[in-house]
Amino acid sequence: MPHTPSAPVILGDEPGSFPHSVLAERHPAIIHQVREAFPYGPEQHRALDALLENCVKGVIEPLPADAHDGERWRAWGLDEYAGRPWFDVPWLWSESYFYRQLLDAVGYFDPGAWQGIDPFRPSKLAELDAPETDEELAALDDLQARPAEERAKALLHGSLWGNRADLGFRLSAGGADTPAPAPALVADHSDALWSLLPASGTGTLCLIADNAGRELIPDLLLVAHLLDEGRVGRAVLHVKPYPYYVSDATTADLVDALRRLTAAPGAAAAYGRRLWSAMADGSLTVRAHPFAAAPLPFEAMPADLRAELGAATLTIVKGDLNYRRLVGDRRWPPTTPFADVTAHFPGPVAALRTLKSDVITGLDAAAEAALVAAEGQRWRTGGTHALIQARG
Repeated sequence: MPHTPSAPVILGDEPGSFPHSVLAERHPAIIHQVREAFPYGPEQHRALDALLENCVKGVIEPLPADAHDGERWRAWGLDEYAGRPWFDVPWLWSESYFYRQLLDAVGYFDPGAWQGIDPFRPSKLAELDAPETDEELAALDDLQARPAEERAKALLHGSLWGNRADLGFRLSAGGADTPAPAPALVADHSDALWSLLPASGTGTLCLIADNAGRELIPDLLLVAHLLDEGRVGRAVLHVKPYPYYVSDATTADLVDALRRLTAAPGAAAAYGRRLWSAMADGSLTVRAHPFAAAPLPFEAMPADLRAELGAATLTIVKGDLNYRRLVGDRRWPPTTPFADVTAHFPGPVAALRTLKSDVITGLDAAAEAALVAAEGQRWRTGGTHALIQARG
């Protein structure tokens, strides 16, 4: 590897910590949510009950011998971690494997009636169809009369703060919308981000998406704007190959978002038609690489993905989980330079992230001190702060 991290990897073994609460509280809540989402039969109910018992009190179990992705997960560390408590392995790994096991419990990968049925789809659709989505789409009409620079800033910040709609986060963050006593944007490299997108219209933007629904829509609006303004000639949207982390976007979620846009009145429909046409002519493509759902940091990405992202003019990494994968899910001192922890990334990269977990880099000492004085450590996980960071 070109970069050797030195900060300790984040585990879930510390009672009272945010990672521990995710494993001990959020994951059981997700199992209950999934159980009620569909009229699953006795087989799925038994498997969900077993997973509920196992993920809190048991140890990590291997995949079935005939699992289609068994070899891949063994390469990703399953042989090393099987038999160990969920709380005693890297948090990023245990979270990811939980979702793989959840899909196994509901028969997502197995031949049968429930094969390919997204267990999170009802929540995703409810969020996509919420009245708040109508309000956000209606705001696009007023935005069209604003100067191009103002529209660009608004769409960038829409993509950034759209991350607050993350369904998995909402399960355990009742106060996420409480006004923050400290500045909401803890780092702002907007100028650097825009400088990495010269107005030549020939470059390629890769956007590594995070959540579906009300987050994916502003991501798509930003992509449409960059294509229309000639800041990029082509965009590649990287989504998950299967349902993941409750609300992470898949190709099916992308289609739902585009349909939602094209069915809306006013400017939203024009954006939707523009994106639909872009997919038809190849200026917008979708990618669902298996590594998108890997329990590993981006530093471990395979050669084909490394080559693809290395050839991009800019890769925008969206959301909290992807940020953890970008910088490494480690207990970095917050003032650790963002450029240092992303030196492994194969090309220019920017992060748009609402803070929902402990890992953070790239802050100056004064900003960190102000946040701690105002909120203790709550600012790291409460969803009331965000960052825009970039490295050329």
